[in-house]
Amino acid sequence: MESLKRRKERAATIATTLAEWYPGSTGTPLNWRQPLELLLATILAAQARDDTVNLVMPNLLARFPDARALASAPSEEVESIIRTTGFFRAKARSVQACCRQLVDLHGGEVPRTMEELTALAGVGRKTANVVLGNCFGVPGMVVDTHVLRLSKRWELTVEEDADKVESDLCDLLPRSEWTVFSHRVTWFGRSFCTARNPRCPECRLRDSCPFGLAGGT
Repeated sequence: MESLKRRKERAATIATTLAEWYPGSTGTPLNWRQPLELLLATILAAQARDDTVNLVMPNLLARFPDARALASAPSEEVESIIRTTGFFRAKARSVQACCRQLVDLHGGEVPRTMEELTALAGVGRKTANVVLGNCFGVPGMVVDTHVLRLSKRWELTVEEDADKVESDLCDLLPRSEWTVFSHRVTWFGRSFCTARNPRCPECRLRDSCPFGLAGGT
């Protein structure tokens, strides 16, 4: 059984190596110019490609430029604009319900606390951490599919639930590292340590990775 001290040391080594490997990859792949845009883009990104969402969001905000406009928009029109992101009817309901709450409770502005954000329709801790970390500089561990997969591959957690994985990772790394670490893990998981074809033989993290040391099996 690995000690907590040793697991923290491995986590620190992984974080340092990723910072050297991806020095500029500290932001979300989703394009955004204002907090509302990132909040809605993250909702739409569920089970959708980020590049698809990046194509959709400018069209959505060109037609409905703020929370008030989206809250009162015809649902059929919202559905039509976001159709390519998948599950468009459910997502349209979440987006519009979220915007109504923003208008009713926050004057149309995106709130800056985890509690207020997760009280919004369609917003869980992952989405809230994306917004807090990128828009407001509040550290948060964003547990997307790559962070979930790789944290288990690295044996930094044994949990399956994203909220529990977030808690485990936050216990291993300094608060200042949370946002940038999770973003770098996402870039690493997309480009190098993929689910089906991880490039273990050429990986700089291999000595800190039980999966890689076991031969990538």
